[in-house]
Amino acid sequence: MSEIEKIKSVLENAEAIVVGAGAGLSTSAGFTYSGERFEKYFSDFQTRYGFSDMYTGGFYPYKTLEEHWAYWSRYIMINRYMDATIPVYEELFELVKNKNYFVITTNVDHCFQKAGFDKSRLFYTQGDYGLFQCSEPCHQKTYDNEEQIRAMYEAQKDMKIPTELLPKCPVCGKPMSMNLRADDTFVEDEGWHKAALRYEDFLNENKEKNIVYLELGVGGNTPGIIKYPFWNMTYSNPKAKYICINKGEAVVPKEIENQSICVNNDIWTVLMELVPQK
Repeated sequence: MSEIEKIKSVLENAEAIVVGAGAGLSTSAGFTYSGERFEKYFSDFQTRYGFSDMYTGGFYPYKTLEEHWAYWSRYIMINRYMDATIPVYEELFELVKNKNYFVITTNVDHCFQKAGFDKSRLFYTQGDYGLFQCSEPCHQKTYDNEEQIRAMYEAQKDMKIPTELLPKCPVCGKPMSMNLRADDTFVEDEGWHKAALRYEDFLNENKEKNIVYLELGVGGNTPGIIKYPFWNMTYSNPKAKYICINKGEAVVPKEIENQSICVNNDIWTVLMELVPQK
């Protein structure tokens, strides 16, 4: 039996599926942060500041907030409000939509909800490009940013936005920042805590069942959020199965080898084989 057939069989017989998604899933969907896509949208920033990928540009010490938000509004516009070019998330939804599923992800690009996933079955642990927070933060609340981001994106000139468009905290007046977990200022708002509890409840309700931990594109940056817990939960339940699909990084500890299926291939390629095509 091929790896694909094994995965089909495991998913068909699953009583619950926990999807753990990392950056590799969005990369497979076309959200690449370097190369041709970076040059298409950020060649002017590359020429002026010398960085050669979007991730590095996000940490660049811009001299003014006008420059900072020119970069970030463009970054958020293309990675949050523009759609992915390859329907990886839609195919994944087709695979699990009729199952008892829950998703935990370190991705912050909102692709799961765009593809139709139930918001109450999603836990975005690291934030959302679509949210602002106070940079202090003076309070534990986040704010939708689409209208402001679109305005910044449209109005920027010479890699700066107009000063009047700089986002400020409605409570203390300090600059706003992105709701992304980069340091200890990250705001875990009410929605974040509710999602964390729903995820915990799902795990507790299903941990002793015929459960599948489906890990997609999770790298080595933050293995303590998805990868290591998935390994431990699989090890703790003889009925559990662990599936890892990750091009070049699909590995498993020997303790759970007999409960695991690893596929070193592009996620989109694998999903096209797993999901019946119309």
